[in-house]
Amino acid sequence: MRELPFFFATIKQFNANSVNVMNLLKKSSVCSVLLLLLAVPSLTQAADGPLLNFPLGELGADKEILVLEINLEPGQSSQPHRHNGHVFVYVLEGEVNMQVAGGELMTLSPGEMFYENPNDIHAVSANASDSEPAKFLVHIIKTVGAPVTVPANN
Repeated sequence: MRELPFFFATIKQFNANSVNVMNLLKKSSVCSVLLLLLAVPSLTQAADGPLLNFPLGELGADKEILVLEINLEPGQSSQPHRHNGHVFVYVLEGEVNMQVAGGELMTLSPGEMFYENPNDIHAVSANASDSEPAKFLVHIIKTVGAPVTVPANN
């Protein structure tokens, strides 16, 4: 004969008195809801707080957000350029080197972010590894219709 799981065995034990079964179900439901409510905040909070909290002010009707996934082969880099928008980079895989003109060279790992303001020249954007690929998401808040990237000398 197959054994019933504990919960069902408990219900069978009280089968003779349906009031006891209903009380057991109510108590187990209340306990389940309480446990769920206690667990939910920890599931919805970021592990170490927000990754980035940056005020942008009023955007206006002529602004848009563009989200791109960038995949860099080992050793791949780009020429200096600008985006003429607010750029937020979030590293998904590998390590990338990022630097704006006049700023510090940063090596970013998965889960780390980088920001460029609309006036920055993106001097360094490169895969930090010569043997592993890298992947990151780029979120650009820019003027509708404006090019995504322009050479740094423009």
